[in-house]
Amino acid sequence: MSNPTPALVMENIVVAFGALKAVDNVSCSVARGERHAIIGPNGAGKTTLFNAITGVTPPTAGRVVFEKEDITRRSVQRRARMGISRTFQITNLFPSLTVDENMQLAVRGNGAGKFSMLGAGSLDGEQAERVALALSASRLDKRGAVVVSELSYGEQRQLEMAMALAARPKLLLLDEPAAGLSPAERGIVADIIRSLPDDLTMVLIEHDMDLVLKLVERVTCLNNGQMLAEGTPNEIRNNQLVQDVYLGKAR
Repeated sequence: MSNPTPALVMENIVVAFGALKAVDNVSCSVARGERHAIIGPNGAGKTTLFNAITGVTPPTAGRVVFEKEDITRRSVQRRARMGISRTFQITNLFPSLTVDENMQLAVRGNGAGKFSMLGAGSLDGEQAERVALALSASRLDKRGAVVVSELSYGEQRQLEMAMALAARPKLLLLDEPAAGLSPAERGIVADIIRSLPDDLTMVLIEHDMDLVLKLVERVTCLNNGQMLAEGTPNEIRNNQLVQDVYLGKAR
């Protein structure tokens, strides 16, 4: 496709904490429906960039544009209502509740019924459909009655994906979805990502290069908060600067 319409545009993003620039003048564009990876060593600024996109940590400088609207100063909640959903490096679940109860909280979290699960009765038809579809997509449709603390770690990561998908996002941000998983569990996560709708724009952070380069169409590599390289998986795989970063040679 020539000149695809961007869903997400980051223009000269800077996120500074005092004198430290965790993200330093990063610009990147993600087309609608694109699978895009952000890679780089620990401390490269990947999660901080995610936080700038979602509003957790507003940029010190630069702009974030989503679906042609400048959202740089929008709240986290407003961005979520616009269709931006994410997962986190560390599971962010309620371990004493069941899978279904966690999903109910996720669905109601974007609306007026936030945290009203215990007194609000069943989900309405549209909400129940969203939950069912998200659990099915995440391979957890048979696990609804299970308490989260009884799930394997891999299943907990799948549940986080399901909770993010239940919001029916336009843009899904996955922060290290395969971190800490066994090879078999990483395969399940990869299958889930491949099966998601083609019109869902996705950006993921991942350290498993073998996994991520098979899942995405474009890759941005960060190092020390700055853009190091960007290109197709093949271009990144063969980029000497990227190889140096992952071998610990970059300055």
